[in-house]
Amino acid sequence: MIPIGNKSRLKFERAYVWTEQEKGKKSNVHFLVSADTKVYVQGYDKNNKTATGLRLEQFKNNRLLSILDAQNASWKEEQNRWELNNYSIRTFDGLRETFQRFSTPLDTAINLTPQDFIWYHNQNEEMTTLELREAIARDRSRGLLTSRNYEIELFRRTADAFTVLILTIIGLAVAGRKVRGGMGLHLAIGIGLGAAYILLSKFAVSFASSGSVPVLLGMWIPNILFSLVAIWLVSRAQK
Repeated sequence: MIPIGNKSRLKFERAYVWTEQEKGKKSNVHFLVSADTKVYVQGYDKNNKTATGLRLEQFKNNRLLSILDAQNASWKEEQNRWELNNYSIRTFDGLRETFQRFSTPLDTAINLTPQDFIWYHNQNEEMTTLELREAIARDRSRGLLTSRNYEIELFRRTADAFTVLILTIIGLAVAGRKVRGGMGLHLAIGIGLGAAYILLSKFAVSFASSGSVPVLLGMWIPNILFSLVAIWLVSRAQK
């Protein structure tokens, strides 16, 4: 339910609070829309949802079969299709090349939508687990590095649930020890452990984002280390 609730909150923040969060690329964009099809867009206008200088290249067995060049393409929301204008098609058969130019518009389905050109750094917070898995598979197939951000969010959600349990066990082990001077020492230990966990988790996310460590391992490094701390504290806790 949390990602569903985040949709309204993030929509409000992007419109009125954090208006500069929009990221993405709108010029000289390359996409792998399938295993054997590549799309290049020279420029994209998000307001009109139009692309200029669109090129669609199709391959087979690492050989170029055809190139479609369109002067501009407009997104048709109701049809989920692109309307290509002033386009030409080159087909290749060995050393033979065929060239055709068309002036009539062409409606065609391409595995590409306006959302692929624009994204926000926190948009993974509004995606359910199923949506995250679909986004990971889609971006991996296109060779985009944004799939790593979705992986971090996916594995973080599970890791955070175990973090609550681990830190609770640590808190019980620390609070159960009676010391002179009251609760001051307990509070200091608790604050120190909390700060250490936050610092370690930030480092782990950075390493996972850069690809230095696998994403799954990066998200679980803090839990693994603090699990050892929890086991040690419980073993020395007062009975």
